[in-house]
Amino acid sequence: MSPNFSGGRNIALKVPPHQYDATVRFYRDVIGLPQVEGHEPSVGFVFGGCQLWIDRAPAMSQAELWLEIVTDDKQAAASHLRQAGVVRCDEIESLGEDFKGFWVSSPASIIHLVDERSGAW
Repeated sequence: MSPNFSGGRNIALKVPPHQYDATVRFYRDVIGLPQVEGHEPSVGFVFGGCQLWIDRAPAMSQAELWLEIVTDDKQAAASHLRQAGVVRCDEIESLGEDFKGFWVSSPASIIHLVDERSGAW
């Protein structure tokens, strides 16, 4: 059986420190997006039906956009993606031992969090 996949609601914009404050001001003050409260020190904004997270990324020289894919079965998803030749890149950012997910890269080098959510369907 193939796993189910759908787009998640989280979008992460990884921004180098020299662009971080201006990027947060852009979405908060210029665009006027409502800020997601209670996740400090992370800064998030309501972005339509999604949440846009602005993350300070000290090791980066330019911004990167990371997306979330939701699945109903982490193991089946990992097997399916491996068989399709998708590059797994768990070393990119620690998710913690109890997190039911992993990182992959699309052919265009866009990072995706594959996140198992029970009852997502």
